[in-house]
This record gives sequence, structure tokens and C-alpha cells, in this order.
Amino acid sequence: MTKEKIDEARLLRYRITAGFMLFFLLAILTNPLWSDEMVHQFKSPSFSGVGTSAHYLTIENQQYTRKISLKAEIKALQDEIERDKENTTLARFIRNLESRIYAQLSRQLVENLFGENPSTEGTLTLEGNTIKYEVVNGIITLTITNSDGTTTISLPIGNFTF
Repeated sequence: MTKEKIDEARLLRYRITAGFMLFFLLAILTNPLWSDEMVHQFKSPSFSGVGTSAHYLTIENQQYTRKISLKAEIKALQDEIERDKENTTLARFIRNLESRIYAQLSRQLVENLFGENPSTEGTLTLEGNTIKYEVVNGIITLTITNSDGTTTISLPIGNFTF
């Protein structure tokens, strides 16, 4: 083979390669010619109107749920503050003292009714409530008077045996 034939073969290969490259380049560049027009559509139902009622209902449900959860949080915090106030050392001391005072008053009332020298009647006033007792013919009658009204309890003494 001569040098001229080799150059011709190379030239032919270059032309074929250039032709294929030109063909693929034109195929790629003409692709946008086949596309469709661009149409803008809103995705939000508030603007497009498609599914609007469901969208509004979803928003309303989210707002309602948030309100309820906030109210529950506030109530829980208030309850926690109230529990903390009731659990202070001073509050526990006062509750314990009140309990012991009521126990002493109760013991004194029982002593007056059933002790060695029982009294036949008596009155006790405690925080605006009046407790009156009297013993008639073996029956103790307790009359408790408060702002709601009067309550009367009758108990026979003879039935308290052990």
C-alpha cells in the first residue's frame, strides 16, 4: 500500500466518523422540537380550586387538634403547679396538724359520750358548723348544722357491745 492510499483510507474514516457525529449532534439538538408547551398549574388547592374543600378540612382539623393539645398542656401544667403547692413541707405540716387536731376533737367527743362520766348533752362549733349531741333514753342524737342545712343522726347506745 502506498502512502496515498493510506491517507485516503484515513480521510474516509474521518469523514464517516464526522458524519456519524454530525448525525447524532443533529438528533440531540432537534429533540426539543418534539416537546409540548409548558402550562403553569398551581399545586395548592387554595389557588387551583381542585380538592379545595378537603384542603380546608385538613387545615381546620390541624388547627383544632393543635388547640386541644395546647389546652391539655396548659391544664397539665396547672395541675402540676397545684400538686407542687400541695406537696410543700409547710402544706404537709398543716395537713398533719389538722388531722391530729380533728383526732383530738373526735376523742374528746367520744369521751364525753361514752367515758366514765358521760354528759347528756353538748355542743361543738367547728369552722362554721355546729355539732349538737344529746342522750335521751339510751339513744344518742347528733344534730349537725352547716350552711347546706341540718343533718340528724340517731344511734342507740345499747347496741355497741363487743
